[in-house]
Amino acid sequence: MQSRVDSEERTPDVGVDVVAECAARAQGAAPALATASDETINAALEAMAQRLTACATEVLAANAADIAAAEQSGTTQALIDRLRLGEPRLTDMADQLTLLAQVSFPPRDRVLEDRPDGLRLIERRRPVGVIGATFEARPNVTVDVASQLVKSRNAGVLRTGSAALRSALALTEHVIAPALAEAGLDHAAIQLVPDPRRDSAVALVQQPDLIPLVIVRGSGQTTRMLAAEGARHGVRVLAHADGGGVLYIDSAADHQLAVELLTAGLDRLGVCNRVNLLLVADNAPDELYDALLAAARQRGIELSLPPHHHPLGHEWALDTGRESTLTVSRVTDAQHAAQLANQETSGLAATIVTTDESAAHEFLDNYTGTGAFWNASTRLLDGFKLRRVPETGINVDRVPGPRGPVTFEDLYLRQFVVTPQDWSSA
Repeated sequence: MQSRVDSEERTPDVGVDVVAECAARAQGAAPALATASDETINAALEAMAQRLTACATEVLAANAADIAAAEQSGTTQALIDRLRLGEPRLTDMADQLTLLAQVSFPPRDRVLEDRPDGLRLIERRRPVGVIGATFEARPNVTVDVASQLVKSRNAGVLRTGSAALRSALALTEHVIAPALAEAGLDHAAIQLVPDPRRDSAVALVQQPDLIPLVIVRGSGQTTRMLAAEGARHGVRVLAHADGGGVLYIDSAADHQLAVELLTAGLDRLGVCNRVNLLLVADNAPDELYDALLAAARQRGIELSLPPHHHPLGHEWALDTGRESTLTVSRVTDAQHAAQLANQETSGLAATIVTTDESAAHEFLDNYTGTGAFWNASTRLLDGFKLRRVPETGINVDRVPGPRGPVTFEDLYLRQFVVTPQDWSSA
């Protein structure tokens, strides 16, 4: 495995070739996956869940090697937290797969209209075929994405960086591939690119005939570059580039709840939906403001207070050495808070804490981001927490299409089918 991960003796186009080979194998397995029965798909997911615990020794050994390498290279604790697996986390992953297997499939066909001309208009959901995904050093995302692709009957080509590659390989080789085979599916349906270099990520978004859709998760700069590269090659990219949750404390906020939601939003600092920007109304009581700052400091949070020498919505989660930072600012009211959240942040998620219903409506009506919350944590903007299924990522596009936590229900193509009215698709 070491030679696959660390070898420097590669020609510049090897990454492209490796991705193309993986895509061709996935494409070959895609038709059978697309027509598999509901029972077969769910059996594959249940087998993945079982193998996560049965093969824990192999998976955790690979993960320990990843963590040791990360620590040796000086990786921050926030990123190591993303990287780390363990028996409790594997159990959680298995539980999520079991629940996913129990989720009903959306209907393939939906009758839109019986037309006056005697024809019937049907909307049909069809798998994309092969979907690519490149993601940061979170081994659990390997299983999250693979499970969503299988549930949606899409084959996939997955790619991660060197920090998590040993773990991802172990999960693919010991969990995903054998589970597909046990269910009677082609294990080649889910491919993991063994080359962690950047050019393999670029190659993933350059092959529209093999991989027409790619999910991109990671740092904002890299993600935006890959989205632009995909656009140049005619590949649709669902990009999760930036994060950072906003917590607005209104003057009518319940003090205890405000502190609880701030604390809940800072439970993990390396995730995109943690509280990144705390906004407090100018006329909120001083004792509430002081209590909020004290609660943050008690968690070891460094506060960035006015005047700020950085953009107000600067995301701290992946800022090396500053991951435990929280930006704090004052605002006039709910409308001002929503305006700042719209203009200064990624538009991932924002919460208002208030007992004033009119203030809540003002905030919710003016905030245009992906997730808008009233007296609830921005940490809820997560596939499993929000929609009860794992996610492939959180899309914050401001155009029509899947937005927010992207799940298997979003990974279909829409097809219009016109038939005689007496025709049945059953």
